[in-house]
Amino acid sequence: MPPHRRAVDRGSARGRTIVADLGRELEQGRVAHALTLEVLGRAVGLSPSQVSRICRGLAPNVSIVQLARLLAAVGLELSARAYPSGEPIRDAAQVALLAQLRERLHPSLRWRTEIPLNVAGDMRAWDGGIFGDGWWLPVDAETRPNDLQALERREALKQRDAASEHMVLLLKDTRHNRYLVRLAGPALLKHFPVPSHIALLALAEGRFPGGSSIVFL
Repeated sequence: MPPHRRAVDRGSARGRTIVADLGRELEQGRVAHALTLEVLGRAVGLSPSQVSRICRGLAPNVSIVQLARLLAAVGLELSARAYPSGEPIRDAAQVALLAQLRERLHPSLRWRTEIPLNVAGDMRAWDGGIFGDGWWLPVDAETRPNDLQALERREALKQRDAASEHMVLLLKDTRHNRYLVRLAGPALLKHFPVPSHIALLALAEGRFPGGSSIVFL
């Protein structure tokens, strides 16, 4: 199954679980306040059968607004937020960028994509990985980041959690991206000390680049 399909399927399963959990809380609130399905439905403009299905978790397409209204009617407030979990799906431009890097590697180096962090319960993954003799480099690719400092923090967290000392941050070689790197200044270069051309030369020769690098392609 393609990685993007797995990510979307996980989202669907998570959504169904949340709807079912909220339905149980709604039913508990309804019973606690001795509200009939008819009374609750009338308060929010739904039929008793619709309310019953939502309470039983049998309405997977119920809107978040409907859930919030129903929960409010039984004295509960719905709160929701998103947080980082798995990796977002890659678009065609990212896939092409990764393919460009793979083409620049020496034949002795091995290449893999979608490499999990191997942390229990963590769905994050590296976009790719370069494997040499006794070493490997995780790779993440971005075609047009907007906040390089936020991206650096995210990558540093992945390195820490995966116990990966070095990595390649692969950026599309555009004026926008080079400007962002210059704007970030010495702090970013301290994290990625190996210049792009040095890293590419080493990888083309089958050697470890010597450290982390921002590679432009």
